[in-house]
Amino acid sequence: MKKAFEFLKQLRENNNREWFADHKSEYDSIVKENKVFFNKIYAELQEHDHLKGIHIFRIYRDVRFSKDQTPYKDNFGVGYSRSKPMLRGGYYIQLEPGNSFVGGGFWGPEAKDLLRIRKEFEISTTEIEKITSDETFVKYFGSLQGDSVKTAPRGFDKNHPAIDLIRKKQFVVMRKFTDKEVLSENFQKEVVLTLLAIRPFFDYMSEVLTTDLNGERLF
Repeated sequence: MKKAFEFLKQLRENNNREWFADHKSEYDSIVKENKVFFNKIYAELQEHDHLKGIHIFRIYRDVRFSKDQTPYKDNFGVGYSRSKPMLRGGYYIQLEPGNSFVGGGFWGPEAKDLLRIRKEFEISTTEIEKITSDETFVKYFGSLQGDSVKTAPRGFDKNHPAIDLIRKKQFVVMRKFTDKEVLSENFQKEVVLTLLAIRPFFDYMSEVLTTDLNGERLF
């Protein structure tokens, strides 16, 4: 991680193709080491969950529709997907000097899934509130995060007691890590503990998204 952070700090100051080309061999070496770390996390998670795959994000930015034309990201990221359709949610790790975090959730749920989640919250928030108020959840993540629509979604009462949850269009959790924590010897252990702490949330959301409003199985 120390070499990875040093590289990213330099890249942040020299985010151009010429500099990157001169340091490509260093980058390739760091990517190889990152893969070892990410695969270790995958193996540990797989002992407690059923993962479908691992996706290590490329460092190259898509600048086609962006005002920011810098060609490279200044972070390393990896995602772990669960075995759909029965298991929902995805884990994510981002390594970036000054902005590292571990988390997961539902970043862009499909329209039908989003409606199903909102309908569930319209009926009852007892279970989700129990999960998000749990001591471990609060310790690691604080609260459920994610962007919301400005007003009540169509078909929902703007005065509903759970309107703040119903308005959400993303359902994510995140635990930030300082650079010192990332560089510590027990970082891998903390990453795994953090990801496993998301499981009660994932298990609940999976139950919601694999049943109808009557609790009947869809799959």
